[in-house]
Amino acid sequence: LFRSNEYKSYLRFAEMFIYLSKKIAIPNNIRLQCISWNNEHGWIACGGEHGLLKVLKLEVQADKNSKVRGLAAPSNLSMNQTLEGHNGTVQVISWNEQHIKLTTSDQAGLIIVWTLYKGSWYEEMINNRNKSLVRDMQWNSDGQQICIIYEDGAVIVGSVDGNRIWGEELKTNLAKVQWSPDNHIILFATLTGEILIYNAQGTKLGRLNLVSPPGGAYNIVGMKWYNGSHGYEEGETYCLAIALDIGRVQLMKSETDDKPITFETNMTIVEVQWNHNGSLLAVAGSHFTNEKTTNLVEFYNSHGALIRTLKVPGKSLSSVSWEGGSLRVALAVEHFIYFANIRPDYKWGYYSETLVYTYLKPDILDTCIVFWDVKNNIRKVKYIVNVTAIKAFGEHCVITNKTSENGKTSWTLTVFNAIGTPLDSRTVDLEPKSLSITNNAVVAANDHVIYFWQFKINTKLTVLDLAQASNLRRKDKNERFVHVDDTPSGIGEGSLDPKILSRFTDDPITCIRANDRLLVVARQSGALQLYTLPRFSLDQRHQTSVVAKKVAINCDNTRLSIIDPNGILTFFDLHLKDGESQPRFERKDVWDMCWADDNPELLAMMEKTRMYVFKGVDPEEPILSSGYICEFSKLQIRSALLDEIIRDPEIPSKDNILDLEIKSLRDTRELLDKVGIRDAYQFIEDNSHPRLWRLLADSALEQLQLEMAERAFVRCQNYEGIQFVKRLNKLDSEDKQAAEVAAYQGKFEAAERYYLDMDRRDLAVNLRVKLGDWFRVVQLLKSGGGAGNDTLYQKAWNAIGDYYADRLKWSSAVSYYVQAQNTRKLIECYYLLEDYEKLGGLIDEIHDDNFLLEEIAAKCASVGMCDEAARALLKCKLVTDAVDVCVSLNQWKKAVEIAKEHNISSVHEMLAKYASHLLDKGKVLEAIELYRKANHFVDAAKLLFKLAVESSEVPSHTLKTKKLYVLGALLIEQHKAKNLNNKGLNPMLMPTLDENIENSLLIDNAWRGAEAYHFLLLCQRQLFEGFTDAALKTAHALTDYEDIVNPEVIYSVIAVTATIAKSFGACSNAFSKLESINANCGYDELAVEIFTRYPARDSRLLKVDCTNCDGTINGFSNVCSSCDTKYPRCIVTGSPLTGSQYWQCDTCNHRANETDIVTFSTCPLCHTLIG
Repeated sequence: LFRSNEYKSYLRFAEMFIYLSKKIAIPNNIRLQCISWNNEHGWIACGGEHGLLKVLKLEVQADKNSKVRGLAAPSNLSMNQTLEGHNGTVQVISWNEQHIKLTTSDQAGLIIVWTLYKGSWYEEMINNRNKSLVRDMQWNSDGQQICIIYEDGAVIVGSVDGNRIWGEELKTNLAKVQWSPDNHIILFATLTGEILIYNAQGTKLGRLNLVSPPGGAYNIVGMKWYNGSHGYEEGETYCLAIALDIGRVQLMKSETDDKPITFETNMTIVEVQWNHNGSLLAVAGSHFTNEKTTNLVEFYNSHGALIRTLKVPGKSLSSVSWEGGSLRVALAVEHFIYFANIRPDYKWGYYSETLVYTYLKPDILDTCIVFWDVKNNIRKVKYIVNVTAIKAFGEHCVITNKTSENGKTSWTLTVFNAIGTPLDSRTVDLEPKSLSITNNAVVAANDHVIYFWQFKINTKLTVLDLAQASNLRRKDKNERFVHVDDTPSGIGEGSLDPKILSRFTDDPITCIRANDRLLVVARQSGALQLYTLPRFSLDQRHQTSVVAKKVAINCDNTRLSIIDPNGILTFFDLHLKDGESQPRFERKDVWDMCWADDNPELLAMMEKTRMYVFKGVDPEEPILSSGYICEFSKLQIRSALLDEIIRDPEIPSKDNILDLEIKSLRDTRELLDKVGIRDAYQFIEDNSHPRLWRLLADSALEQLQLEMAERAFVRCQNYEGIQFVKRLNKLDSEDKQAAEVAAYQGKFEAAERYYLDMDRRDLAVNLRVKLGDWFRVVQLLKSGGGAGNDTLYQKAWNAIGDYYADRLKWSSAVSYYVQAQNTRKLIECYYLLEDYEKLGGLIDEIHDDNFLLEEIAAKCASVGMCDEAARALLKCKLVTDAVDVCVSLNQWKKAVEIAKEHNISSVHEMLAKYASHLLDKGKVLEAIELYRKANHFVDAAKLLFKLAVESSEVPSHTLKTKKLYVLGALLIEQHKAKNLNNKGLNPMLMPTLDENIENSLLIDNAWRGAEAYHFLLLCQRQLFEGFTDAALKTAHALTDYEDIVNPEVIYSVIAVTATIAKSFGACSNAFSKLESINANCGYDELAVEIFTRYPARDSRLLKVDCTNCDGTINGFSNVCSSCDTKYPRCIVTGSPLTGSQYWQCDTCNHRANETDIVTFSTCPLCHTLIG
């Protein structure tokens, strides 16, 4: 609860400025009762006595190319329509912005709905209950429903098309109605001071908790609920305002808020209105003092702090309404409409041609901060929570934001450069109500303590670094707290002791301003304290009669300009001589100011919608503008139309940055254009400034008055210009001088024409070469007959190629590099274009031993082009490097070929070393692929067989094991084929031609592993398919592979197969083997169980005749018992092949019955296609 308006005035008075700007009189002196501004389309409806109802519209008539835009632009009434239909006083006006409808009501209870048709307003619907007075009408936020309340308690809710949705008779007199933002709740204020809560269907929910003032009756005159359509300044803020006629206002977050904010306005309130984004509440009313009535409009923020008070002329203020962008308010006063312009104190800054500003998005809680490079039109956006202030100076800006953690509130100050990169940061417990920044320090202050921090700018901080830096507390004097009542001498006073923050003062700080040498602290009493920086010593105290809202310091620290809370600007001189008095200077309605950075006498300031420039205390002719002053330098003022920028903050236009010249600069230009140099010289002498002398010098150069130009350059201390004039004096013709002057002033086309007119094409070419305009250089060379210096042509082609390459237009660059024969650049372009064919073609165009071959090789190798890389390296005689490239790309065959051709024996050592490296890392498959590509098939097969042995240990991996054995055997077959074709190779290069015993055995028995697991799988398949006899034959074939397959597995398969085939003799033999292999597995018990039921003999014994003798072959064997002839087994059935007709695989050389193989498309063993 705020009890003192004086306290509030210095607490938060710097957030806006407001002044009356326009007045419109109503004909016949008819008094106005109400006014409402359509936020979406700009129409203003006003109603008053005798049925008066008007719809007005103010529109700006400024030209698009005009620099006068925004509030400063002249506005005229584009609509002034009187609507006829009411006879009594029009008391209520309500807009439906979504459906462009206007609803009005008079004292007789007549309700009229108006609609827009072809640019004019017409009656659409009329309703007259004829029972009671309409007290209020409100459309909901989507414009679909309207709630109408009558004084006798009648409530009607209707639709936009005129249908009645529901009605209710409340047994009380009503005063105001308001919808909730989500349209689910309706609030009804009664004439007895109560507020009833209903839902949108008409069901009563309860009463709102209204903090009643002690003693006395009151009426509710205002009830407004911001609908949140433009977002909120904070996540959860106060948006429901309830005003009592006795001057009390209650702010609530919702209808159920049990901790509302209440404050006293000390006036009789007639109406309250939220602005478009809920950040400001306008409270209109009147104040009675000494038998005098004063009309006031007070502006409060969403937490009830007073921001600004506007005094309004007239006897009776009846209504107030906001414009859509909250830059103007309309006031109904007697028979006048007053308009007041609002200049918000935006959070913004300008430095190093960068404009930084903030705005809010409805769907994002964080504040959007835009760093806009005005020169290059580049934006960078950051999001920071709860930004409270921005100040900029020189090359840096400081942004403060409020943070809360564990119930503790602190403020973070972060310094940014011009591209939005954070450079340094600090977190303090002091609320920076006033803020300033210099080239190397930040100064912040609350009501009683000053915080001084010298930041560092030599490092770029990451987010983590910022968090660490902001929590870091140094013991040096780079930062300190100083109490405003203390008198520091600059010798180490001040510290970061938090106890200083708890010391209060009776004379609080109102604002501060600092530059590199001086800090000015203004206090509520009007006192000014001057501190010398950077040692921070209090050197001067002055007493003034004004409370400073803003302070600015001129460039030599001799004068201050001060704006007080009422917008009155005064000067204060800091170095008066004896007998001198302060300048008598005063301007009203001032809201912005800026001193020139190169002239201590020049001040630019904004007064209403006019910009004035003062030289001393004398003003120049004003300029219409509503821009915020960014900088004042070189007789030119740069201002930003922040109203227009914030209206569309995501796409700022450079048209909203204005550069305005002061009168002396404009007059100098006019004198030089119309009068002459001699007269202009005297004017510039009287208004001396380096910018004016430079203008004179340029004009004198254009007229070749070199003596005058030299004098002007001397006056503006331009050494470069002086030397240029001396160089001109040495030229032998005026045409050459004119050409040089044109080039010096940047008029290069004119300079070129001078040279061509003199038939000095060579000078024109040299000019373009200096400018780097190589396109024009080529044109000039060609226009001269095509002849020219070949070196210059080549330089031009290269420069043009570089131009396109810098813009990543590689295809265009290639054509110019080809003309310049720049092979190195072509290599880069072809590589980036992925035109590897042309990249490889460059190898043949480059001479041997050229270093560019190595570059091509490196680029080819990076994309896997082994042949081209090796060819390039071989061409520059780097044979070892060529082998290394092949090895690195796993092209071992190519590496071996190169090694053979150049008699390099170390390739095998490299191969073995690399394979060993892969095996150590467990990359067996990569090692196998390495050996295979290098044609070391035996080594690869060994690794595959090793993998097969490991796989065989897992019973479920039988098929995988067979595949590994097959792959290994196929590699052995490739090894055999290679040896047949390489009988004449050098033994050093082919050490495997003379096979050792181990390799010979491996080669001779390459297929044994594949055969073993092939028959094991075949046996299982035959068994499951019901071919038990064939399965038994195949199972017995496994007895030849006990060195490969686990014997226990083999005889287990035979035992199972024989049992199923009823061949218990074979089964008994298998059990005997199993018991001898493993006596502890219970085979004997299982054998007893089987053979006690079945005799151990074969039910049938199959025999096959031997084709080599008269003997027979046991059906389970493939060896003749008489002649010991061993017959191969059929890989399809597993039976011995005793006949002379059979099929044989071309790859693995295994056989099968011709009748059995016909159904197969691939070899059952090696899976090679059958041709």
